[in-house]
Amino acid sequence: MPRNCRPVHLGEPVSAPEPAPVAGCDVCAALAQQRVAAHAIGDKSTVIDRNIEIRRHPHAEVART
Repeated sequence: MPRNCRPVHLGEPVSAPEPAPVAGCDVCAALAQQRVAAHAIGDKSTVIDRNIEIRRHPHAEVART
């Protein structure tokens, strides 16, 4: 039985916007600095890792009035 396979061409993945560090959080600020350094040398893996860490870093919920 013949195979009807064709090559698949994948483009660059569409990424979500980079998360902003929470103002006043030293951990977020350090992660953001590491992300900037990784961008500068083209280390996409580290950029993605730092984005994930910033998104998942816990912060107290802001009280709504």
